Amino acid sequence: MSRRLIAFAVSVLLLAGAAALLWPELKSRPDAAYAVAGLEDPLTRGQAAENGFRVAPAMLAVVYDAFGETQEAAIYDRLAEVSSGDALEALYLERVGAMAGGGLTESDQEIHEMELISLSTRMAGDDLVMDATWRVIGTVGHAEHMHVRGNTYTADLRLSPVDGAWRFTGFTLRDVDRSDAGELIPAEENRNDWWGPSPAEGQPPEAGAGPYPEGLQEPVPM
Repeated sequence: MSRRLIAFAVSVLLLAGAAALLWPELKSRPDAAYAVAGLEDPLTRGQAAENGFRVAPAMLAVVYDAFGETQEAAIYDRLAEVSSGDALEALYLERVGAMAGGGLTESDQEIHEMELISLSTRMAGDDLVMDATWRVIGTVGHAEHMHVRGNTYTADLRLSPVDGAWRFTGFTLRDVDRSDAGELIPAEENRNDWWGPSPAEGQPPEAGAGPYPEGLQEPVPM
């Protein structure tokens, strides 16, 4: 083998070794910013970790918005804005399964409040791993009745940069506390009968009025 060929082979090996050493740093690109559904500005990995208390509720709100859809394509498309891979599949099947098995109607659910109770966030390579607990209050309607539901969820969430945005790539529920579920209400009953009459313009409803906890304001459609 000529000296020129030997020198070329050595150069290739040196370049390959340097690329292997630098690849993790190049792949991570900690300064790269990615969009977050529901937030105005894109966030780097460090910024997203520091602002997890904003990131998690914003992305979860899109999940619940998707769950309010009744067409399968619309559910999938909305979920795809904030999830990918196994997380997208799991969330989609969860909602579609509920529609198929629960006799849910077009106006079956309405979220009134979502509150983040606790959150811890750590970096894991390019991803963010969150241990989150949140509480959701809403009404759920079935074929013949509606009921108030106040569930508390604890989940392991993994966020990854996918197609220029932070998306859930892991979504594992560890616990669901349904101890705050409320009373059943006939589906045909006028909502004012259980929510109470609308307050005068500019005046908040009385604290504790209706079956909702103190401080909860007028319902916000999902």
